[in-house]
Amino acid sequence: MKKTVLREYARLIVRCGVNVQKGQTVIVNAGLDQPEFVQMVVEEAYKAKATEVIVEWNYQPLTKLHYRYRTLKTLGTVKEWEKARLQYYCDTIPCRIHLTSADPDGLKGINREKMAKANQMSYPIVKPYHDQMENKDQWCIAAVPGVAWAKKVFPGMSKNQAVEKLWEAILSASRVTDDPIAAWDDHNADLQARCDYLNSLGIESLHYTAGNGTDLTVGMIPQGRFCGGGEKSLQGIFFNPNIPTEECFISPMRGKAEGIVYATKPLSYQGQLIEDFWVRFSGGKAVEVGAEQGEELLKTMISMDEGASYLGECALVPQKSPIAESGILYYNTLFDENAACHLALGMGFADTIEDFQNKTLEECRELGVNDSMIHVDFMIGCDSMDIDAICADDSVKPIFRGGNWAF
Repeated sequence: MKKTVLREYARLIVRCGVNVQKGQTVIVNAGLDQPEFVQMVVEEAYKAKATEVIVEWNYQPLTKLHYRYRTLKTLGTVKEWEKARLQYYCDTIPCRIHLTSADPDGLKGINREKMAKANQMSYPIVKPYHDQMENKDQWCIAAVPGVAWAKKVFPGMSKNQAVEKLWEAILSASRVTDDPIAAWDDHNADLQARCDYLNSLGIESLHYTAGNGTDLTVGMIPQGRFCGGGEKSLQGIFFNPNIPTEECFISPMRGKAEGIVYATKPLSYQGQLIEDFWVRFSGGKAVEVGAEQGEELLKTMISMDEGASYLGECALVPQKSPIAESGILYYNTLFDENAACHLALGMGFADTIEDFQNKTLEECRELGVNDSMIHVDFMIGCDSMDIDAICADDSVKPIFRGGNWAF
């Protein structure tokens, strides 16, 4: 891939993604797959007047070794220096860039029970720090090709060909055009217009049906609102948290979901795949699940804590989105969730509550925003999906027909 194009992508992530401001700290989390591109991102952040840029590297084979040889107590303990680092982040509110490139099967064979228990041990310690930063920071998730990921997506190609092909797909989906920032301005305006219409309807619930057997009704929070594209932090800085994105999303009312839903794409969760699965809800809770592959992992996921079996997000994405029309199955949630309507189990978003700026996080959760240590998106959209909005005035408005917007 031409360095000039990659430089434009790095600039997009820094300027339009997290929108680095003069004097801010930037944290970049990345795998070892594309160090040259990470260097470009770091340089662009400094050009945007960042005070310091910290790179945190990750590597799946090391993660597997840690879970093989460390004790559960060691894995689940949050050290004092880690607490100090988290507090430093709370005090300074850095920008966070996450560059995903992981192998979808990269943690296959890991001790799932040990990983789950370690996360359950550490989460109560780190949660207060995360809550302190909620909606205050700018963050952006973007992608770069890893060799194993590229080969998973394009198995018939050589390593170099697959990586180049995945670069092309990522850059196209991310709107890296002749003027990427202008393209994103237009895209954000379109998503905002759709959210404005949805928010004008007074939606009390959404009813999903599809030819694969999906029949699910999800209740909305009266004070909830649809969001999409860029958003503004509590510090007043506009940023784009996902590059790419095609969704209009909302956090539903905890405890109000009835029916069954079938996933339409594989889910990569903690470096392992869950495929051909379904979830049945009663009283808002996932009470029964099944999967052709990864069923035990799915059951572990929804039992991570009390909120893990409740919905935290409903997202609307048409089948005519650029990512869906590419016909590529990415085995990566950042992309696959933007090719189809999806739901998320676990944590909801406080910033989907009207006037959230003047409410505490606890007040937003009291209104019905779910709280959990997980937030896992899974795709449910297909070309036979219809979605109806049942509104406060008892009218029924078509939102999706045949997998696409009905307005």
